[in-house]
Parts: sequence; C-alpha cells; structure tokens
Amino acid sequence: MPWWGWITVGALLLIAEMAIVDLEFYLVFLGLSALLTGAAVLGFDGLPIWSQWLLFASLAGASFVFFRQMLYARLRPPPEGEIQEGVAGDRATANEAIAPGARGSITLRGASWTARNVGDEPIAQGGGCLVERTEGLVVDVRAE
Repeated sequence: MPWWGWITVGALLLIAEMAIVDLEFYLVFLGLSALLTGAAVLGFDGLPIWSQWLLFASLAGASFVFFRQMLYARLRPPPEGEIQEGVAGDRATANEAIAPGARGSITLRGASWTARNVGDEPIAQGGGCLVERTEGLVVDVRAE
C-alpha cells in the first residue's frame, strides 16, 4: 500500500472515533498505528507489503496493551459514587472464630474468603470484622 493510503486510513479512523462512534479509543490506536505505518513507508521507500502489515499490527497491538487502558481511565474517570474495585473498608462476617494472627473463613459480599486476623482481638464466630486489605486471595481483617 502506498504511504498516502496508510495516512488516509489513519485519518479516517481518527475521524470515525471522534465524530461518529465512541468505541473506547480502539479506533484512535488503530488510526495512530496506520499514521505511523504511513510515515515509516514514506521514510523507508520500498517496504514490502507484508512488513507494512506486520508493522501496523505490532503498533496496534502494543498500543492496545500498553496505552489504551491508561488513556481511557485518564480521559474518562468513573462517575462519582460508582463502586470501585477492591474490598478494603468492607464489613464481613466470620464463619468461625479467628484468633489474632490466625487464619480462618469469612463471608464477604456473599462469598467465602480466607482471612487473616491482623488485629489484637479475636474475632468470634458470626462476629463482624472490617477488611483492611487483600494480599492475593487472603483478606486481612480486624474485629469491629
């Protein structure tokens, strides 16, 4: 494909993302990848078509993986009051007694979790506890 073909496709993709549809920045990164491929074809005259498509696919894939989520989160923060991921600060119920420093089972958001009592007080069976943080699949809790 000639260099101007890549530039045209890139510009059309950018215009489509900004003016016509909102696809969460997918077309933006495809358009930028096409523009960069067009610049490479212009700079390195005689690139075979397979290398042009390989360059385009590599640029598009890398930009999706490394930049899309970061840009989308920065330009479109979640609405205020929306529930965020994570369980820190949530209230849970102990399924069994958990001594300080020991592990046990709790119910959190309707599911059973493995918990570690990081507080100084034991948590009684059926007692309430507060989630402080998670470490892998283990939840650090403290008695209410």
